[in-house]
Amino acid sequence: MWMCVNSKRVFGIAVVVLLMISGYRVGALYTRLVQPFRGYVSGERVVEIPQGMSGAEIGSRLVETGVVSDYSLFRWALRVTGKGPWLQSGHYMFDRPMSATEVVRKLARGDVMLSAITFPEGLRLDEMAIVFERSGLGTVSEFMAAATDASLVANLDAEAVDLEGYLFPDTYRVPVGTTARELVVEMVRGFERVFSAELKREAKKRGYTVRQVVTLASLVEKETARANERRTVAGVYQNRLNIGMGLQCDPTVIYALQIAGLYDGNLTRANLNFDSPYNTYRYPGLPPGPIAAPGKASLEAAVSPDKVDYLFFVSRNDGSHAFARTLREHNRNVQTYQVRYFRERRRQRVQ
Repeated sequence: MWMCVNSKRVFGIAVVVLLMISGYRVGALYTRLVQPFRGYVSGERVVEIPQGMSGAEIGSRLVETGVVSDYSLFRWALRVTGKGPWLQSGHYMFDRPMSATEVVRKLARGDVMLSAITFPEGLRLDEMAIVFERSGLGTVSEFMAAATDASLVANLDAEAVDLEGYLFPDTYRVPVGTTARELVVEMVRGFERVFSAELKREAKKRGYTVRQVVTLASLVEKETARANERRTVAGVYQNRLNIGMGLQCDPTVIYALQIAGLYDGNLTRANLNFDSPYNTYRYPGLPPGPIAAPGKASLEAAVSPDKVDYLFFVSRNDGSHAFARTLREHNRNVQTYQVRYFRERRRQRVQ
């Protein structure tokens, strides 16, 4: 009887000891899981997780780069957080000590490094390609190849041969490693968001296709950067279209020369005779397609121009324009803001 009681007491003590040991180990494991760690010397470490990399490979890479102390701890972090199936690819920045569970949650959130790239309004595709290359995301040729995929806007413009005018100018924050194709797709989506159902209704009221709206908006974008002038410029062009008068838009001639590789930065009188369907001095109506990427304000101006009786406008050389109803009035403005202005500038240079 005594031996039976003693055996039970020993067993109980053993259970208690095992529980204490187990509790100690669990506590130690928990401490390690939540304890910040940094095994790299520099202030920051960038780790690339390629698409399709397995959990085991991700763990090994994190250990190799000094982000996590050891592989077994990483596996425990996956179990504790339950985030194993949700780890995402991309470039990750680690700039402070982080616990294993924090690292796992960061990867599961897809908290990747972002690169900001800004495309101003009024750029052509080839100019956008240069911005893309300078951002470090890829090359000019990669961007241009992606920008020729007109199928991305087939539902908007069946006549499009490329994406001129349909890559919305904006600042895009994209993951490091984003391809030209991925960025171009996002820019088309940006255009689709801006070219809302309301704009489509207004275009339909005016009898315009999406292509015609974007083309007119691109002319407005290239003619003026003044917010208070966009609808007025659009109104002038609408008046000219209504009476069959040539648009006589200098930026369309420049565009024609640029795509032909003939523009040297100066627009001459001889250039106005250049034979191209984009030359609105020679061919009436809108040019065949957009000549640049219009912003939201120019798109809105194209479908809702001001009701004005102007037929002419000329630059004041300060970003604004002088508008005129008659050719005589316009010629006076040309004398004031062009002929006399540049004559005075030449005189000052001589002095």
